[in-house]
Amino acid sequence: MDLKQIIYSSQPFGYDNAILSGILLDARRCNNRDGITGALVCRHDVFLQLLEGPADVVDAAFGRIARDDRHVNITQRASGPIDARMFGNWDMLHDPAKSWLWSIEDIANGTLDRASAADVQAVFATLQAKVNATPDP
Repeated sequence: MDLKQIIYSSQPFGYDNAILSGILLDARRCNNRDGITGALVCRHDVFLQLLEGPADVVDAAFGRIARDDRHVNITQRASGPIDARMFGNWDMLHDPAKSWLWSIEDIANGTLDRASAADVQAVFATLQAKVNATPDP
């Protein structure tokens, strides 16, 4: 099976716990159905999400996300084939920016816009290491 990974960022529109819960519920339901796994690092000013799974369903999921009005300024940060999943046990891991590398000021000053694909992948490698150091979900 050809696996693909997409990492994108966006800005939450009307961010609150109810909207975040809805996003996570939708993501977990659809991802479970479609064989997608991943992680969402989120804060009131930014979402950074990694999706991984069969290429066709990851592309379709990203298309649905791009049309979702709960966030704006969706920007693909990295995309490509992968050999193995990083978050294979998670329909959608939620990290409330505890593993985040950039401050609110950094994001406001465009740090994410200057970040390379390797920089955003490093955020998820850090998160993966933290998850692997804790018990199963």
